[in-house]
Parts: sequence; C-alpha cells; structure tokens
Amino acid sequence: MTGRPSIYEFVGGAPAFLTLASALNERCLADPVLNHPFSHQGHPEHLERLAEYLGEVFGGPALYSALGGHSAMLTIHANTGADDDLGARFVDCFDHAVDDAKFPDEPALRRLLHQYMTWATSEVHRYSPHGSSVSPDLEMPHWSWDGPVSSVVDSPPRRLT
Repeated sequence: MTGRPSIYEFVGGAPAFLTLASALNERCLADPVLNHPFSHQGHPEHLERLAEYLGEVFGGPALYSALGGHSAMLTIHANTGADDDLGARFVDCFDHAVDDAKFPDEPALRRLLHQYMTWATSEVHRYSPHGSSVSPDLEMPHWSWDGPVSSVVDSPPRRLT
C-alpha cells in the first residue's frame, strides 16, 4: 500500500482524531464499567491530548511526544489495579467510536485501528498492577497501513517495580 497517505491524513487529520477522542470519551462514560474511571476529573485538555496521542500513532505530528510520549501515557494508567475486562470493553467502545466519528468505512483501516487498540489496551493492562512503574524513555508506537512500524510493538513492556 505504498504511496498512500498516512492513516492520519486519510481519516482527516487533527479534526478527525479530535472527533474520535470525543466519541470515545462519550462511549466510555456511557459504559457501566468504564464510567467509573472516565468520570473522574482528569486533565482539562484530556480530549485534545488523546487526539494528539492517537494522531501521532497513526502518522500525525509528534505533539504528544512533546508532552512525554508513550511513557507519559502509560504512567497515567499504571499502578491502578485495573480489572481484566476493562481492555475488552475499551476496545469495543473504541470500535464503535470510530463509527461515531464517521471514519471511512474501509476494511483495512478498520482492521488496523482495531489491531492497534487491542495491542494498546493489552500493554496498558500489563502496567496496571499496583506497584508498577514505567520507564521514562519508552518509544512511541507508530502504525501504518502495513501495521506496526515501531519496535515497541514487538517487544514486551519493561515494567519497573
């Protein structure tokens, strides 16, 4: 699939990822289990930062890396003692939020988005046990039309305890 625009460009760039972040947040707030962690007041720019993170993963500018990148995201979610079913519920909300955000209905795109979020929630879950901490220099994951393009996706997480 060479010669294609990045996934970020294909879906509409920053505005599309902000719409996705908003739709995902709404879906998580509506979920009876995810509502609890999502209902807590977070950073006032949470939606913008989520959009920047996802956008960067899929080929957008390195805006989230400037805020601490992948390590910063994992640190937010580490040491929470999250339940096992949160990841599957989050992926389901994400898949539906992609529809809500009116991302193109292209099978390759939908498959890649789902694969990324499945990987990402699994990684976040590995850092959730109490006593976990995150190395400050983890590589930002990147995905293209060919799937993961960064070594972080292929390596096990480094957990410091």
